[in-house]
Amino acid sequence: MGRRVAAVTAKTPWIVCVQRGAVIGYAYGAQHRDRAAYAWSAEVSAYVQANAQRAGVGKALYTSLFAVLAFQGFRSAYAGITLPNVASVRFHEAVGFTPVGVYHDIGYKFGRWHDVAWFERALGPHKTEVRPPRPITEITAEPSFVAALRTGLQWVSVDQGT
Repeated sequence: MGRRVAAVTAKTPWIVCVQRGAVIGYAYGAQHRDRAAYAWSAEVSAYVQANAQRAGVGKALYTSLFAVLAFQGFRSAYAGITLPNVASVRFHEAVGFTPVGVYHDIGYKFGRWHDVAWFERALGPHKTEVRPPRPITEITAEPSFVAALRTGLQWVSVDQGT
């Protein structure tokens, strides 16, 4: 997991939600495909512990993640959901994703093959100017980055001690 976090955060954000000193959720964005034509597309994922679900944590994480990715210059986000997972499908639709298709029998876990549904969401306008997204390492000191990161706080209660 450490190698995965390091690889992602070299270019894009990995955001965590901490409660009482423990990580209860995270969300991250990574380059969708390793081709120049897809530089403006991010694949995103979120995880929230079962006991913290339906409390706004996932929405807060994704809200901040989308704002940071848009600030970097990404224009589209894509999410793959291993099926069946009604809760994740509903959550992604609630935060603005729409379904685009299903890869059948593409993922193998827990001793069986699974379909993966793909969803998309716009992060910003698709203009004809094509400046590549800025790496996360270049923007973290900017006030606009901090403002983007804080956008998700509206969805969770903040305990100043955690």
